[in-house]
Amino acid sequence: MKLTVITTAILIFMIASCENKPKKNKSTETQSPVVSAYQKLSPNFNADSAFIFIEKQVSFGPRVCNSEAHTKCGNYLAAEFRKYADEVIEQKATVTNWDKRKLQIKNIIASFNPKAKKRVLICSHWDSRPYADNDPNPANHNKAIDAADDGASGVAVMLEMARMMQAQRPDIGVDFICLDAEDLGKSDQGGDTYCLGSQYWSKNKHKPGYKADYGVLLDMVGAFNARFIWEGYSLKYAEPVLRKVWDQATQLGYTNYFYYYQGGYITDDHKYINELAGIPTIDIIHYTEGTDSRFPAHWHTINDKLSVIDRNTLKAVGQTLLEVVYREKP
Repeated sequence: MKLTVITTAILIFMIASCENKPKKNKSTETQSPVVSAYQKLSPNFNADSAFIFIEKQVSFGPRVCNSEAHTKCGNYLAAEFRKYADEVIEQKATVTNWDKRKLQIKNIIASFNPKAKKRVLICSHWDSRPYADNDPNPANHNKAIDAADDGASGVAVMLEMARMMQAQRPDIGVDFICLDAEDLGKSDQGGDTYCLGSQYWSKNKHKPGYKADYGVLLDMVGAFNARFIWEGYSLKYAEPVLRKVWDQATQLGYTNYFYYYQGGYITDDHKYINELAGIPTIDIIHYTEGTDSRFPAHWHTINDKLSVIDRNTLKAVGQTLLEVVYREKP
């Protein structure tokens, strides 16, 4: 993903304040929020299981397009989703990278209640970046990254949600999409060099005439002290969805993660799903004011490893999305 515009963070609601920042928590145990007078409808998201899904993806090595690790991980993800979902489609294609190389990509779509008219789309990219060009050590700039957070965390949340849905089925249709070739772009080559898988899917949907009421993109949703704010394209195209998700997080007690602030515009998969596919889609993405990039310090570095993952963050994101889905009616 690429941060294209940074705006001054503004307070949208008085629910959160600048002082209400996530507290540093090195514990790997999931903490349950204190919620009063609120009846949760969704099954309990298991952060330990989600962590294992991250661990498994990372074990393949960097999932760079055209690599053996990419092929093996793609096969694993499709097989894992088949354990839970009603239908899994592997959308294979050849796309051209910014350096003119041909890339063999695969978008993986797992669906629940495929015939339901009301649908929610949840997606994340599953590939990993082939160069750690944001690493403070220039010697690492051409090294591929493990991408435990930047890719694997979002996919792990989706897998755990799917596992929960197999046991307790939602009333609506849900489509999980693992999007490929998101993280191969180069800023000096233009924003459209990112998100090749979502650009392809948005122009060639896995089913003719496919529609969803709205979508949620997950990107870097597993690290310690994660902070999610209202991203620019999300606000522009899907403000009601932002309100729905953030309000649900507030009800569940996750205000230390979900902040009602407006940030910058980020070129990410949701941009193309909004503009090319016409599905109002938001981006839940880790944002910080503590780095020049506005992304966490491990972003696009060799430090994006399992050690940055916090089960509490996975729980906050996964439980919030489960609750959103289980409160939807046909």
